[in-house]
Parts: sequence; structure tokens; C-alpha cells
Amino acid sequence: MLIRPARVDEVWRLPAIERSAAALFRGSSQAAVADGGVSPAEFHRPLAAQGLVWLAEEGPQAIGFASCELFVDALHIWELAVRREAQGLGAGGALVMAAIEDARRRGARAVTLTTFREIPWNAPFYARRGFVEVPEWAFNGRLAWIRTREVKAGLEVSARCAMRLDLAAAP
Repeated sequence: MLIRPARVDEVWRLPAIERSAAALFRGSSQAAVADGGVSPAEFHRPLAAQGLVWLAEEGPQAIGFASCELFVDALHIWELAVRREAQGLGAGGALVMAAIEDARRRGARAVTLTTFREIPWNAPFYARRGFVEVPEWAFNGRLAWIRTREVKAGLEVSARCAMRLDLAAAP
């Protein structure tokens, strides 16, 4: 498996990966995610131009991606998705590690994300990698803004949480 920065001319591949990954939500408490919207390629384009989108490839097949954005206080993972048929093979963990390493190279103090608290391949997946939940009362302006975006997108925010990996404390 190869993890590398995605080129701008490849972002058209990302919505299909996200759609495939979302199929895993069928049968979960968040089944609506399986048929919900995905981020359009245009969302990822400026991030890829900055080298902030990581692509996982198995041979010629793009099997996953992590789309990130650098803010003053942290590198934020907007989306991590692995094709349904490739899940469980280590691509997700490798993509998270690529984002963490990139955050360190860029001088970020932390890596953040928002995710579903109880879904096993969401918050528990990140917790095993050292991320901790940020209580809502401790949200900074950026995390509060992201929460507002999630409300507008129709996500069940009571089931979601923000998570943070402090890079000074992480191995």
C-alpha cells in the first residue's frame, strides 16, 4: 500500500471513495449517513493544492484518503474514508499517521477532527491512536464553527464529538 499526497487532478476520485466508505453505516445507529451527501471534489481541490490530501493506493486503485486543513491551532482532518472493500486492511490507520506526520512537519501543535462518538470505526478508532474527546464546553471558535456546519448539514450532533491529538504529548 502506498500513501502519498493526492494531486489536484485526482480529487475527482474522492467522492466515490467516500460514498463507498459510507456504506458501512447501513445497519448502524447512523444509517442515514450511508445515503447522505459526500463532499464534492471542489471541496478537496484547494486542500490538495496545498498538499493536505493524502491518498492510499493499492496497486493502481485509490482505496482511501484523508482530507485535511491547516489552521493556526491545529491540522484538522475533515474526512477520512476507505473504500468498503478495503476496510480493515490498515489504510485508515496509515492515512491518520500520514496526517499526523504532516502536521508535525508543518509545525502544528495538534490534530483535530469531529466524528461519531459510539460508532466503532469512528471515535474508538481515533482513541486507539491517542486522540481524546474535547468536551463541548472547551470548544474553541474553530470547533464551535465546525459544530455549526454539522448542524446545518443535518448530522445528529448529539452523537458526535470533537477529538484532539496533542502532538507535544504524542509519541
